[in-house]
Amino acid sequence: MEKAILGLDIGGTGIKGGVLVKGHLEDIRSIPTPALESKEFILETIASFIEGYSQYDFVGIGIGIPGLVDTREGIVLGLANIPSFQHVELKKFLTERFGKPVFVNNDANCFAIGVHKYGVGKPFKNLVGITLGTGVGGGIVINGQLYSGMFSAAGEWCSAPYLDHNYEYYCSGKFFQNVYKSKPKALAKLALTGDPVAIQAYEEFGHHLGELLKVILYSLAPEAIILGGSIRKTYPLFKKSLFKSLETFAYPTVLANLKILISELDETAIHGAVALVDTEKDMVTV
Repeated sequence: MEKAILGLDIGGTGIKGGVLVKGHLEDIRSIPTPALESKEFILETIASFIEGYSQYDFVGIGIGIPGLVDTREGIVLGLANIPSFQHVELKKFLTERFGKPVFVNNDANCFAIGVHKYGVGKPFKNLVGITLGTGVGGGIVINGQLYSGMFSAAGEWCSAPYLDHNYEYYCSGKFFQNVYKSKPKALAKLALTGDPVAIQAYEEFGHHLGELLKVILYSLAPEAIILGGSIRKTYPLFKKSLFKSLETFAYPTVLANLKILISELDETAIHGAVALVDTEKDMVTV
């Protein structure tokens, strides 16, 4: 598309936006989310934020949110850390306000289609995107198409039982905070100085993430798994233990052909939201 596309990432703490113009993302802006306000107040805040981009005459709006979505109708069924944002007809509200096509999906699904469309996932028809941050999210691209499942719930491995908790407990920032009582970034700095406890923390994290990736391989056997989110930047600290865990995968031919890549996109959430509009013909909805 030659004209601009607006992408929004709406989360519990912030609303972030950017515009794709001639293949380049620009004019990144953000505002705090009025998370404790009413649904109506939050909707008007989103609309006001979008109005700030009116000079671009964008052809559509893509939105990623950390929650479940009725993607066909664009209804937000629930948004993490925003109590009033339950069963919100976001697509209808914004379409009526701006007269533009609106696409809404889970933020991890946005990440997957974003790296497929604009990032290191371009060469692959079948990939899984995993976001490693405060939580862990997953998105699936099959034969070049985003598969969201019912209510954008496909790829939610985070909630699957694992050990005495679930995969999110062990494969996200929660692991470092719950088990080592520290934030990932602080432990990464210590690990780089040779601190044995911090090094052990990342080795354990890599093992647990490897166990999650094996579940993904058994269920989907994608060509590539792309890691995103803030913790991806510490990949060298957990790469070795991750691959050691993967060595027990039952099908070595699949493992030998798997690519595990790190997303190079800094604004993955916005890239993904833009991709919802740019690849609307490549969606598989349920």
